[in-house]
Amino acid sequence: MRYLNELREGDTFSEIYFCKKADALVSKNGKTYYSLQLQDKTTTLDGKIWEVTSPGIEEFDKGDYVKVDGRVTSFQNNLQLNIDRIYRVGEGQYDVADYMPCSDYNTEAMFSELMEILGTVKNGYLRKLLDAFFVESDTYVKLFKSHSAAKSVHHGYIGGLLEHTLHVVKLCDFYCTLYKELNHDLLIAAAALHDIGKVKELSKFPENDYTDDGQLLGHIVMGIISIDKAIDMIEGFPHALRTELEHLIAAHHGEMEFGSPKKPALMEAVALHHADNTSAKLQTFKEAAAKANGTEWLGYQRFFESNIRKTTEWK
Repeated sequence: MRYLNELREGDTFSEIYFCKKADALVSKNGKTYYSLQLQDKTTTLDGKIWEVTSPGIEEFDKGDYVKVDGRVTSFQNNLQLNIDRIYRVGEGQYDVADYMPCSDYNTEAMFSELMEILGTVKNGYLRKLLDAFFVESDTYVKLFKSHSAAKSVHHGYIGGLLEHTLHVVKLCDFYCTLYKELNHDLLIAAAALHDIGKVKELSKFPENDYTDDGQLLGHIVMGIISIDKAIDMIEGFPHALRTELEHLIAAHHGEMEFGSPKKPALMEAVALHHADNTSAKLQTFKEAAAKANGTEWLGYQRFFESNIRKTTEWK
């Protein structure tokens, strides 16, 4: 595949891209034309279809993956795609990973690592609960692997939810080696399930936006509802274990002002909150620093309430 950031003025192209925007406009001389924005994982470029009645212009819409032929021009010092032919392509003709932001890590490797840690959970009730989501539900596993962890800020890409969850689980697993007072099985199960509601809070790519349910309820409430339903199917699941597990989910944002209906009241809830916060904050910093050239200051960042910059690379 030839990515958009590889195109240069004067090039011709015949590639599949994601159509992010498509508008029918009218020029100053009264002629209708199409203004598009095409996207792949490297960048977006504006495109124009000047001859809208040409036989090469077939049916398509924004949100479609389209095969486009044309040439690269320049307008006001910006590259622009002049499109002579365009048509919609179907699933199987493209790899979504070529067009949307994705985790830097291999999805299957991350999932295998997560399942290995979850395999250390010995409590039979919690194992059945974890299996209900991560083993027995192909639908959830597919969503979990492909979902983002946020619309923006941190892990806002395909595989982001899996990556964030794995990091939180690994941090919690490490905490258990330092603090033997922590209930390992409870903490690991809660860490694996803490953001389970995000597959309903956020829509799939390419939209990756808040759903109506997400706006009205949020992922914490929806996650607890999903866990409640799964627990109801496990005979004899202890009431106290259910309550403590759901408390960890309810309190994992730490403060009511950040969306938690309860503040942490158990040691495991404190551990989960800080693991979640660590993963989110460090990834936010990583993504911000990736935009820097060298060690210049990036300006005030509201998530850190500070001006930030990358660390000097000492040799």
